[in-house]
Amino acid sequence: MASDTESLNNLVDKYRQLRKEIGKVIIGQDKAVESLLLSIFTGGHCLLVGVPGLAKTLMVNTLSKALGLRFSRIQFTPDLMPSDITGTEILDENRKFRFVKGPVFANILLADEINRTPPKTQAALLEAMQEKSVTVSGHSYELEAPFFVLATQNPIEQEGTYPLPEAQLDRFMLNIKMDYPSFEEEMEIVKTTTVDAENDLQVVMSADEIMEYQSVIRRMPVPDNVISYAVNLVASTRPEKEGNDLAHKYLAWGAGPRASQYLIMGARTNAAFKGKYSPDREDVDAVAAEVLRHRLVRNYYAEAEGISTDTVIEELKKTVK
Repeated sequence: MASDTESLNNLVDKYRQLRKEIGKVIIGQDKAVESLLLSIFTGGHCLLVGVPGLAKTLMVNTLSKALGLRFSRIQFTPDLMPSDITGTEILDENRKFRFVKGPVFANILLADEINRTPPKTQAALLEAMQEKSVTVSGHSYELEAPFFVLATQNPIEQEGTYPLPEAQLDRFMLNIKMDYPSFEEEMEIVKTTTVDAENDLQVVMSADEIMEYQSVIRRMPVPDNVISYAVNLVASTRPEKEGNDLAHKYLAWGAGPRASQYLIMGARTNAAFKGKYSPDREDVDAVAAEVLRHRLVRNYYAEAEGISTDTVIEELKKTVK
């Protein structure tokens, strides 16, 4: 059996192979791809935010193929029901109730435009995301591991949408912002997608390997000063705490303890991808914006001044010792 050090060295090679395979289909979006892989190997769910046409769905589908995982997609609409996600019981030919599994029973679930469905249906994902199980008619059904929810949101078309409740937003480890491609990347996208061409994707690893790497990453030692920095960074976002002048000026609500946990877990995985055996402050900083941006609520002053949560996070990082 390989040691943790050997496993971490192997993970670096696997990570490079994954990036290469995904790069056959997805042009650009390097930061988004890196963050998606980080959430997978950390064992967290993530929210992809970007305008239409940035290949959010294609990226998730490509990722599932390269990882050899079962992929399922749900298009969230205003008339979607909870049973459309979890599954339902039907009366079979023997007049007995039989449970028919819904699309949530997959390794990677793409919740497309998750904010287009009412809160009742959004809440159908809460148990699956947190407990890795689904309860229907009093019976609990375990989801196959590994299980990830990757949800997408369109940031510009807000008419007819239902903002995600803070409790559900907090279940997402990362909030990934996808930007427009550069001129060169868009040129390459147009050249490669307007001709008949097939990309032969190779499966880089199995579900069992992913879970093994997750275990190795969780065993990675973290120095106390790095944990202290992560906890202090999260604490600095809470405006009611004395001495948090920046948070008091710009924020109405700060992040909870789950943010501290995700900062350390994300820092571990970021360090592993870089070939390090232990995370440092730089690794915490690398994941801070994506872990915190959906957990902070700006106040009226910040909204009026056009101060984004990302700007506040960058300023907070400078003040935390």
